Formats: sequence, C-alpha cells, structure tokens
Amino acid sequence: MSETEISYAPRRVAVGEITMSVIDEGHGPAVLLLHGFPDRALMWRHQIQDLVAAGYRVIAPDLRGFGDSDRPTDLTSYSAPALLGDVLGLLDELDIDQVHVGAHDWGALLGWVLAGSAPDRVRSLAVFSVGHPRAFAGAGFEQKQLSWYILWWQSLGVAESQLPQQAWQWYRDWAYAGIDRYADQDLDRQLTDLERPGALTAGLSWYRANLTPAEFAESDWVALADLPAITCPVLGVWGDREMALTERQMTDSARYVSGPWRYERITRVGHWIPAHAPERASQLLLDHFGSAENTIG
Repeated sequence: MSETEISYAPRRVAVGEITMSVIDEGHGPAVLLLHGFPDRALMWRHQIQDLVAAGYRVIAPDLRGFGDSDRPTDLTSYSAPALLGDVLGLLDELDIDQVHVGAHDWGALLGWVLAGSAPDRVRSLAVFSVGHPRAFAGAGFEQKQLSWYILWWQSLGVAESQLPQQAWQWYRDWAYAGIDRYADQDLDRQLTDLERPGALTAGLSWYRANLTPAEFAESDWVALADLPAITCPVLGVWGDREMALTERQMTDSARYVSGPWRYERITRVGHWIPAHAPERASQLLLDHFGSAENTIG
C-alpha cells in the first residue's frame, strides 16, 4: 500500500475536560499507540495498518496539545498526571480494560509512566527512542549535551519566535538532516501542524510542565523516583543515527524493569523509527505483542 493510500477517519472522544481525536481501527486484543513531539497519531499509520491486519484493535489518539485534539492554554494542563489521566480516561471511555502499548518520544515517557502507575492496564510495553525517564536522567553528561535544546525551549516566547525562522531551518537541520520540508511526508505534516495558532506553544508545554531546568541538571528524575518497577514485558528500540538520545538511556532502562526485558538496536535509522523503518517497527511490535499474548494465554 502506498503512502497516499494509508488513510484513517478519526473519531472525537470526550475525555475529562478535553476532547481527543482518536483513530480506532480493527478488532481483537487492544493496542494503544502513543506518539510524541511534534507528531500526531498518523505517525503510526504503517503500524496501524499492519497491526489491524494481524488481528488487533488499534487505538491511536492525537495526544493533548497535538494534532486535532484540544490544546489547553494553561501550562499545568500538560503535567504528567493530566497526560496520564487522558490515557486512562480514554481507555475507560472506550471500555478497554487492558492494552499493549507502543510508544515513541514523549509518548514513550507517558508509556513508561502508564505501565508503572497502572500495571493492571498494560499487558506489554514497546518503547521507541526514549528509555525510562530515570534512565534518561542518569545517562550522564553526553545525554545532557544532546538534550541542551530542552533548556532553550523552557522560555515562553523564545522558542516560539526562533523555531519557525528561515522556514524552520534549525528544526529541519537538527531532526531531518536539513532536507526540504516537502521531501518527507512526516516532516511536512509536523510543520503544518506546528504552524497553527497555539500549536507550537502547546507542544512545548510538554517540556515546560514536566522538566524544569533544575530537574534537568539532576542525575535522577526525582518526581518519578517512586514509580514502581515495570512488571510487564518491555521492548526498547533505539536507532544508531539518533540525534537527541544516547543508547545508554535506553539500555539502562533495564534497571527499572522487573518483568521480561528485550533491547533492539536498529542501524542506519535515526529518531523517527516508526516512520523511517516502518516494516521493522511493525514486525517488532507484532513479535513483542504476540509473545506477550502467548505468555498471558
């Protein structure tokens, strides 16, 4: 199936004080796919197609502040408890007790928190690019260097004025090796989304509400120090051309997993693994979720 043929009709679901745009496709064991910054659910389009074909029901929301879901304007609306509440509330609204979770970037951090905070709701967890938040915090100076942009993005208005300059040149150089926006379907979609009123601030609010400069400097994510060990099967996936995250922050995640742990290193792929290595990403999810289903069964 070509890129242009992959299309899904999302539904609107009221969850607490916001309304979310949600792709809900297929029948069978439920899979929840969580995207990150600055994406929307369509980042998972290839995996949605492959998982549905394999007999899964796939739930892929535009997370709060992104895509066509609501974008609250107050910063506290983007704190981890609010984001976790969205996911749990969505599962409740859809009458889903347990899910397999596939997650990328900030969605991966949310996936880690979900699996640790509500272990009865998560059958297995597969994270792309971003390891456990405490492993990220403790991954050493190299990780701090790669994450410098988080400090830049803390100042309200500064990133909003600078990032769009010269047709988003800095972002295109950093995240996509300087290509033209129209050379990559996902890049163009990301920038088109960010150019909507309030969208860039909403996306940056995930950083501002959950990681202060003082916390950034610490070697542990103190706010999550009491997060229980992850008991479900966990798959961690990292690409060796990653621009913002060290391999260590992923491999050290095993320290915070008491259930089965598997690590996969993908070569010649950067941050956007589900989009740029779609067949490999889909197969990893199918293998991981299938293995968990067999164990549960």
